[in-house]
Amino acid sequence: MPLPPHLSPQLWQEALTRLRAAVGPDALFTADEDVTLYRDAYSPVWGEPEERQASAAVAPNSTDQVQAVVRIAHHFGIPLFPIATGRNLGYGGSAPNLSGSVIVDLKRMNRIIEVDDKRHFAIVEPGVSYFDLYRHIQERGLDVWIDVPDPGWGSVMGNALDHGVGHTWSSYRDHFGSHCGLEVVLPNGEVMRTGMGAMSSAKTSGDFRYGFGPYVDGLFAQAGFGIVTRMGIHLMPRPECFLHRRVLAYRRQDIVPLVEVANKLEDAGLVGMPLYESPMFGAQFADKALRDIATASDVWNGNAIDRYAAEKTMPAWQLGLSFYGPAEVVEASWRHAQAQFAKAIPGAKFETIETLRFPLSPQAEEEALHKVLIGVPNLNIFAIGARSATNPEPADGHLLFSPMVARSGEEVMKAQRLFTEGMREMGTDFPMSYGPFTAPFTWMPRIFALTTGLPVSRSDPKVNQRSRETMRKLIELGARHGYGEYRTPPLFQDQVMGTYDFNDNALRRFCETLKDAVDPKGIIAPGRGGFWPRAMRKEA
Repeated sequence: MPLPPHLSPQLWQEALTRLRAAVGPDALFTADEDVTLYRDAYSPVWGEPEERQASAAVAPNSTDQVQAVVRIAHHFGIPLFPIATGRNLGYGGSAPNLSGSVIVDLKRMNRIIEVDDKRHFAIVEPGVSYFDLYRHIQERGLDVWIDVPDPGWGSVMGNALDHGVGHTWSSYRDHFGSHCGLEVVLPNGEVMRTGMGAMSSAKTSGDFRYGFGPYVDGLFAQAGFGIVTRMGIHLMPRPECFLHRRVLAYRRQDIVPLVEVANKLEDAGLVGMPLYESPMFGAQFADKALRDIATASDVWNGNAIDRYAAEKTMPAWQLGLSFYGPAEVVEASWRHAQAQFAKAIPGAKFETIETLRFPLSPQAEEEALHKVLIGVPNLNIFAIGARSATNPEPADGHLLFSPMVARSGEEVMKAQRLFTEGMREMGTDFPMSYGPFTAPFTWMPRIFALTTGLPVSRSDPKVNQRSRETMRKLIELGARHGYGEYRTPPLFQDQVMGTYDFNDNALRRFCETLKDAVDPKGIIAPGRGGFWPRAMRKEA
């Protein structure tokens, strides 16, 4: 494993001795077989000189131990890279931005400090996973839900701090947006609390995120201004009833009114996360005629898609709608939604997918069709990467390209064409990465993500090289047309931050100024978020 930058072997051994004393001999990992576990399992530079690798890992079990680790690192000038559970697959895993950093593995800090099902919040440490919090709530019969991502094995805190997202109401599925109050170890080892937690006598740190004065919490998300050791998060009251219904639309252009009506319903608080899909996306793998349509140069006018839909009675689009609340309320909301879609989309059809009443029995929960829509963590997402007839040689991992697209059907179709034709011009051969059936993801409120995955291989460097080159070109292409990414692996963070270029990259320069002020040695996650302390900027 690489040594921390600019540190002699002698000083490194002295630092390790002090770290071992701070956390105990069983919580410091220096052997190659241990440290290699912190590599990015989906690294697009696996086994190459550019791969980001740690020098060691340390696993404190309390805020006091985190403080001790930070102070030792500050004394020796050792960069640290904090992780919660290290499950950020597709966006960097547990690997640092700077090779030679020491991983601060916070998974031993897994205490659920409080869950209040009357005021609807939880306060957790970084090692608490979605499974942990869900189990805690279920065992105590508490009347709250958590909003979960796919998959559910990651950290509640870690996901929020990387701007992660979920699947229920808009006010909960933006996980950083629903957080409330942080406890942070700063680069000098001092502890700070934000929001109402900054008042030592307050009992409302899980209720009111702002407190008094500047709102600084955003500095600790996708950035290296401190190590967060505690976080509050707002929870959703458990509803009486859940309806999942579907709208079917049979023309390509129907996505325009489909989005317009869904936006109104969601922004009025009548539905949860809209789930857009195209049945033709999967059908094209089995039907050569549909594949030919999808790759034809005139596909964008929609005529061939509309003819195929009419002939096969197959929708061009389908929209899943989730309703939460009292039974009579959600049924009325669904009737209202049906009327709005029928008026806006001639020929639209409707399907009943699922109706649930809570609390669920264990068997009913197991049989639920879309567990993430009802706040149940699971690992079903990994079935997508399994070997199958349509995926005979699954990759070892993937890169996620996640451009933000305005929430309109016109913008979806515009971005589909841009990225599809852009990839063809790049000469890439990743089948169906983008196309006329690419549906928007709606995890973030008030915005779409037109996300796609590029394959990663541990055995074929050429696959990784092609994916890296494609990723960089997609980032540049998207930025040129105003589509910025919201999240990306360390290898691409400098480039993505560079695309936020207003006023000569004023945002990055401001972040650098703050970094130089609070962390001039670059102790906490240098390079995280695409900006570096002054001493390391030439190394970026």
